[in-house]
Amino acid sequence: MSLQGAVGAEELIFYVNGRKVVEKNADPEQMLLFYLRKRLRLTGTKYGCGGGGCGACTVMISTYEPASKKIRHYSANACLLPICSLYGMAVTTVEGVGSTRTRIHPVQERLAKCHGSQCGFCTPGMVMSIYTLLRNHPEPTSEQMTAALAGNLCRCTGYRPILDACKTFCKDSVCCQSKANGRCCLDQEEDLFDREEKESVGLFSPDEFQPLDPTQEFIFPPELMRMAENQPKRTLVFHGERIMWISPVSLDELQDLKAAHPDAPLVVGNTGVGPDMKFRGVFHPIVIAPARIPDLNVVERMSDGLTIGAACSLSLMKDVLRNAVSELPEEKTKIFCAVLQQLRTLGGEQIRNVASLGGNIISRKSTSDLNPILAAGNCMLNLASQGGKRWIPLSDIFADGVGNNTIMPEEVLVSVRIPHSRKGEYISAFRQAPRRENALPIISAGMRVLFEEGTDKIKDLSIFYGGAASTTICAKQTCQTLIGRYWNEQMLDEASRLILNEIVLPDSAWDGKAEYKKTLIVSLFYKFFLEVLQSLKTMDPCHYPGIPMEYESILEDFQTKMPQSIQIYQAKLSQSPQDPVGRPIMHQSGIKHATGEAVYIDDIPSVDGELFLAVVTSSRAHAKIVSVDTSEALKEPGVFDVITANDVPATNEFHYSDDPEIIFARNKVICVGQIVCAVAADSYAHAKQAAAKVRIEYEALEPVILTIEDAIKHNSFFEPKRKLEHGNVDKAFETVDHILEGEIHIGGQEHFYMETQSVLAIPKGEDKEMDVYVSTQHPAFIQEMVAASLGVPANRIMCHVKRVGGAFGGKLLKAGLLASVASVAANKTNRAVRLILSRGDDMLITGGRHPFIGKYKVGFMKDGRIRTVDAKYYINGGCTPDESVLVAEVCLLKMDNAYKIPNLRCWAYACKTNLPSNTAFRGFGFPQSGLVTETWITEVAEKTGLSPEKVREINMYKEDEQTHFKQKLDPQNLIRCWNECMEKSAYYSRKTAIEEFNKQNYWKKKGIAIVPMKFPFGLGSRYLSQAAALVHIYTDGSVLLTHGGIELGQGIHTKMIQVASRELNIPMSYIHFCETSTTTVPNACASVGSAGTDVNGMAVKDACQTLLKRLQPIINKNPKGNWKDWIKEAFEQSVSLSATGYFRGYDANMDWEKGEGQPFTYFLYGTACSEVEINCLTGDHKNLRTDIVMDIGCSINPAVDIGQIEGAFVQGIGLYTMEELKYSPEGVLCTRGPDQYKIPAVCDIPEQFNVSLLSSSQNPYAIYSSKGLGEAGLFLGCSVFFALRDAITCVRNERGLKKTFALNSPLTAEQIRAACIDDFTKMVIGRWGNFLFNYL
Repeated sequence: MSLQGAVGAEELIFYVNGRKVVEKNADPEQMLLFYLRKRLRLTGTKYGCGGGGCGACTVMISTYEPASKKIRHYSANACLLPICSLYGMAVTTVEGVGSTRTRIHPVQERLAKCHGSQCGFCTPGMVMSIYTLLRNHPEPTSEQMTAALAGNLCRCTGYRPILDACKTFCKDSVCCQSKANGRCCLDQEEDLFDREEKESVGLFSPDEFQPLDPTQEFIFPPELMRMAENQPKRTLVFHGERIMWISPVSLDELQDLKAAHPDAPLVVGNTGVGPDMKFRGVFHPIVIAPARIPDLNVVERMSDGLTIGAACSLSLMKDVLRNAVSELPEEKTKIFCAVLQQLRTLGGEQIRNVASLGGNIISRKSTSDLNPILAAGNCMLNLASQGGKRWIPLSDIFADGVGNNTIMPEEVLVSVRIPHSRKGEYISAFRQAPRRENALPIISAGMRVLFEEGTDKIKDLSIFYGGAASTTICAKQTCQTLIGRYWNEQMLDEASRLILNEIVLPDSAWDGKAEYKKTLIVSLFYKFFLEVLQSLKTMDPCHYPGIPMEYESILEDFQTKMPQSIQIYQAKLSQSPQDPVGRPIMHQSGIKHATGEAVYIDDIPSVDGELFLAVVTSSRAHAKIVSVDTSEALKEPGVFDVITANDVPATNEFHYSDDPEIIFARNKVICVGQIVCAVAADSYAHAKQAAAKVRIEYEALEPVILTIEDAIKHNSFFEPKRKLEHGNVDKAFETVDHILEGEIHIGGQEHFYMETQSVLAIPKGEDKEMDVYVSTQHPAFIQEMVAASLGVPANRIMCHVKRVGGAFGGKLLKAGLLASVASVAANKTNRAVRLILSRGDDMLITGGRHPFIGKYKVGFMKDGRIRTVDAKYYINGGCTPDESVLVAEVCLLKMDNAYKIPNLRCWAYACKTNLPSNTAFRGFGFPQSGLVTETWITEVAEKTGLSPEKVREINMYKEDEQTHFKQKLDPQNLIRCWNECMEKSAYYSRKTAIEEFNKQNYWKKKGIAIVPMKFPFGLGSRYLSQAAALVHIYTDGSVLLTHGGIELGQGIHTKMIQVASRELNIPMSYIHFCETSTTTVPNACASVGSAGTDVNGMAVKDACQTLLKRLQPIINKNPKGNWKDWIKEAFEQSVSLSATGYFRGYDANMDWEKGEGQPFTYFLYGTACSEVEINCLTGDHKNLRTDIVMDIGCSINPAVDIGQIEGAFVQGIGLYTMEELKYSPEGVLCTRGPDQYKIPAVCDIPEQFNVSLLSSSQNPYAIYSSKGLGEAGLFLGCSVFFALRDAITCVRNERGLKKTFALNSPLTAEQIRAACIDDFTKMVIGRWGNFLFNYL
């Protein structure tokens, strides 16, 4: 077909927030996210990952269907939606939902007032997911609500406050929160909390929320309705710079197009082709969009099944199947139910709403959840081409287990027929993924068996797996061999062996999960075997006994429930109502977070002539740079210049210690991901395309050191190595009853702040001045580095930070290097330069928490007393020193956790390797060394036969004592936290209940653990904790407050305003905080180590007291006057209304030669008790309940502080049980985005999550007796690790396995499955016995 009339490109017409958009030059490569942000200046929709994995860019799409006259609203990821696919649609962004200028929507209001935002970067996406659900279901169930948020990630809050806000909309809201203390009225353990009744109150009051009024929402634009009803549908063609987009309207036309362009992909939701083009370098010059063709959107019920069009979204398919299941007899819907089972957890709602059924099938992705079950269910494909139509079984396209060519390139998949199930037919679908929801499966499976009528003799059998090969794979020979067998143990034994022989896994998998996958392949078949036995029993209990009682629980999968929670804190009843300190005050930017009005670096409007920067990074871990060829890159459209080390006017290497930190690699590269050069162009797309054309020639250098083991072998360490010794270790080993030795490996962790590293550098045009806007924790350091690299004095560089979208330690040194890259480019081009790292580049370049190996030898008595410990800690520092030596020191100083160890020797080594430099991360070494300590505590318990909590109690600090570096310590609050947590969690009664549960369940086990914590606070030396503030009072009485702290989501500005409000005795509404800048507060220390509020609070207090002292005579003269009168009078009397405040910092010192000192100012204490349940067949687990008691002194803002504890705890769950970084043997990071790297989602938080702040705790050292608590809670996440260990121990004891076993972190499903040894794991490891299964 010739594209008549298609030569001139179409006008693209759609609506955004009720306003018409007509785009004359629509580029098919342009995604809605960048169109909204860059063209329409709607920056509320955020870039988080660019791959549909985090939900930060969620928007609502509305379409009108003229045939049914129905409007459909659905959420979608703007980062994957090509604007060309939006013809005739209406888009609603967070700005369209509500704003502070118009009205705030109830969703925005409740999220903010329930404290559901911290850094606020993910909040607009959360708002849009909830808003879309409410547009479709004004009174949703809690299941609908948790499902709606499954595709949204948050790194700060731990989700609890977000879900609290959601509950207020649910009709089945399980919790009334009506009690004064905001705790659940259904909680059985009332008595535990009654003592607090007079002290604790809710963190928010639901009675002040405005009601949800569905009549107030935007209407669907009438013009789009008229277009849909009156305009004849016609082919749309859009020409981009590199791509042509064709959207036909009839099947005939589509067949002609496919004949002319057989290689052109069909794109509906762009969830497959999009990421391939974006991340995997695939390029298609022509894209065909068939979504508007009626034949591809059919939904038809036949007498023998359902026909669903290939362009139907997975959400629509889900609704269709659900309706069919509710109306048809159970016997006919078994395939439908199995498909629904997979659709429940496939992607997030945003992906399911746009991804098509046909795309899922045709892409033949190995990781498809649907293809195995559709193939096993005998589904048929309806194919069409110019040559006619044909039907083929879906299983044919996987016949040979590779991308088989049964479908011709010119053929189009029109629809899929899903048959009804028959009598005597059983079908099931299974999956195991790194995270229960919104994660690609490790293994997925579809299995179906048909029995001869009235028997359990196999007539037909299908077994398909996903994840095992390059595409879906069938165990064909196995199925043929088993026909005629009876459904019993002999069949199970034979089937397991046959399957393992037939399904050969490629060993080359970078994820190294081959053994786990094989175990899952047989374990899932066993689960199917049990399911069918149970179904046979239901059908005919006389003939079929079913399965033993204790096996039944394995048939139930873990479900995500709406969590319940309690938060307890001490309300100050005697306090004056005007005094905000100690009250749960909403984050100052909370409402702006929720409306998308809060400005982050990339939201700053573009400057005239601004350039975008894309970095070119090393692809080798250790090599000499032979040449860098930029000629091809410079020819690309829109390219302005390429910046290299030669363009740095002054310092390119910063020598903070022996090894330098480097801006641009010059002669050699020392890790994959090191920046070699950067391309400046007129758009991000042009810069990225040109960067791919830079050619670098390398010459390999030896050795390439990647792991800690490599570093030990090559003796590659950063100096100094540190050691602490106390008591007489060797002598003590001679006198103990027992000695145990072991080692534990702890993986690294990616910060995964939601806002990637971002810089905007703007040259001022005179005196070499430059404004640098950076997402950083340390503006003064950025100023220093940029000034040094440009060779100008620091007073020419103004560094500004309004807020940061999460940092966790990851925006210090690396942010300085990236700011220098941008500033050098701005200096060379004399233009404003914007550098926003993509998520993949951010993860590749920046490094995270240090991978760690702890080796220990522990001497103890048979009564559980630990007498002596000898330990060595190795951390993988990466290629430059960064903070690694400091992290190693903190590992040593905090390794004792809560225990008194009389004799102790420990060493710490920071290994120098060819990985990107690892850096500071919340907890700073303690989460690693603390886990090692708790591991040997648990092992001592196993050896002595005592319970772990007994060994912890025996060895805990008891009275005023000294730490191993001779600092005094009063552990009274440690013991209080422990006892209170024991009581609040009802530890012993639950432990008994768990033992009972474990006796009655063979394949599922529960575990519980309680872990204490001592967290020392301090930055090691006084100058690191100094702080300054600047307070101006204007003549109208308003106050402008500035200090050196950075808002990272921890609520520091909110707390500073609370401090100023108390000190000046004026309402918080009078006080404004603008930004942190090197122009107002010079030389400020970094916002790190939980110290921001402590030190800046003191400085703010100092400034306010200075001002109040000046105003006092005026107030005394006119005590009845008001604030404004006094200020006016002060001005008229020429009293200065501006003051600086200063805090010198905490005195601290540490003498490493002597191994003693006072490095810390005070200690925080806490205890967490967690309960989990594991699935021994798959290794999956569910976090059932966590109770935390924390001593944080007197909280300045309990809502913010409890949010910090919960957020840190959930980050800890990620570190210890989920988050896995994988590198290739060449040192390339393979986990470069939320697709491969899984942080906790809504489905991972405990079903019951209680946090209680220890009452009447004082801290004389910090402001208003508070304590700095941002980091402490993270370590408590290991209570989940040890609860899992408890469950595994129970399995191993029951199966008579050897007592000692090692568990490393993260304790993923793979490790859990491997530790629960059974006949299936033995089969895989290759210990083929002649055993028959004794599992029945």
